[in-house]
Amino acid sequence: MIERRTVFKAALAAGAALVAAACSSENGGNALPTGAAGADGEGGAQPVAKVTAEPAVNAKDVPVLKPVVLKVADGKFTECKVTGGGKEVKGDTAPDGLTWTSSEPLGYGKTYTYAAKATGNDGKPVEFTGSFTTINPAKQVRATLNPADNQTVGVAMPISVKFASPVKDRKAVEKALSVKTDKEVEGAWGWLSDSQVDYRPKEYWPQNITVNVEAKLYGVELGGGAYGKADVTTKFKIGRNQVVKVNTPDHQMRVFRGGSQVKSYPCANGLDAEVDRNTPNGTYIVMSKEPTAVFDNARYGYTNINKKWACRFSNHGEYIHENQDNAAHIGRDNNSHGCVNLLEADAKDFFDSALVGDPVEITGSKLSPPMNSDVKDWNYDWKTWQSLGAK
Repeated sequence: MIERRTVFKAALAAGAALVAAACSSENGGNALPTGAAGADGEGGAQPVAKVTAEPAVNAKDVPVLKPVVLKVADGKFTECKVTGGGKEVKGDTAPDGLTWTSSEPLGYGKTYTYAAKATGNDGKPVEFTGSFTTINPAKQVRATLNPADNQTVGVAMPISVKFASPVKDRKAVEKALSVKTDKEVEGAWGWLSDSQVDYRPKEYWPQNITVNVEAKLYGVELGGGAYGKADVTTKFKIGRNQVVKVNTPDHQMRVFRGGSQVKSYPCANGLDAEVDRNTPNGTYIVMSKEPTAVFDNARYGYTNINKKWACRFSNHGEYIHENQDNAAHIGRDNNSHGCVNLLEADAKDFFDSALVGDPVEITGSKLSPPMNSDVKDWNYDWKTWQSLGAK
């Protein structure tokens, strides 16, 4: 049981000696310091005001997100301070003077000290002092959040929270996450690994909306003695609705804006005769845009091949890029190693129009979606995606 040693000091009437008053603690204990006069003793009546605190004095391993609360009965506060590490904790006294409540999180592994004063209904002052210590985590885990602030992204862009270490308590994490938009959107969180949780809408995001994300992870117990190191937030915008569609036997890459086709580029896709070289079916996103990219594939005997206007859409190795050297086959045959090859002028035109997060939909192939890509969110149907949430 936590022992509380809390001392009140009451200034008695003129000429009387200064005596210590009893303190009522949260755990129901009462302490009357040695040598103090009782209620009917020679020192006169005890002050009527009683101050209590939560966390209790001498409490240990206090959660950093739990508000500190001081209360006074039969009196009103005249001063309330809670300090730790040389800094005063922000807080407010209620208008009735009966309660003081902290308004900011506490620090990990710190000792905090109470210093409160109150005046009782009998006009007599009392003081309240003591200290407590907060939890000192075995590990503090940092998280990152994507997309970053102020980006404009495509309508298929997932929100991704990645942790520096695996998370054991997934439910606790999801409770700390929130997504707000200026238009109603149905979406859900799904865990792609022990260290990554993504949010995607059921359908593509509505175009031209703003998304606010809060990951209030500081103070959250992640399991195994680990706690969140800091909160992370982001605010980004969804851009125009642009969707890329490639049906591999057609040798055409079609671009749609707001549901209407605006471009069609002749292309060459992965070699049809060799399934491992097919451009895989699935729904992907433009993951990055690289004005020049270097391609290596020792298995197929090429290294340090430079190509322009490359838009990566899978960590399996697929890009949309210029391949003027393959002009004789573009629009006629599928002979690549999985990438979508375009003529240089078309590749530049598409590159300039693309946003990271634009959907890329591939059909007509014999190769199933690779599920080892970092961004595979859209290759789950909605029911399966929902099942990836915390149980």
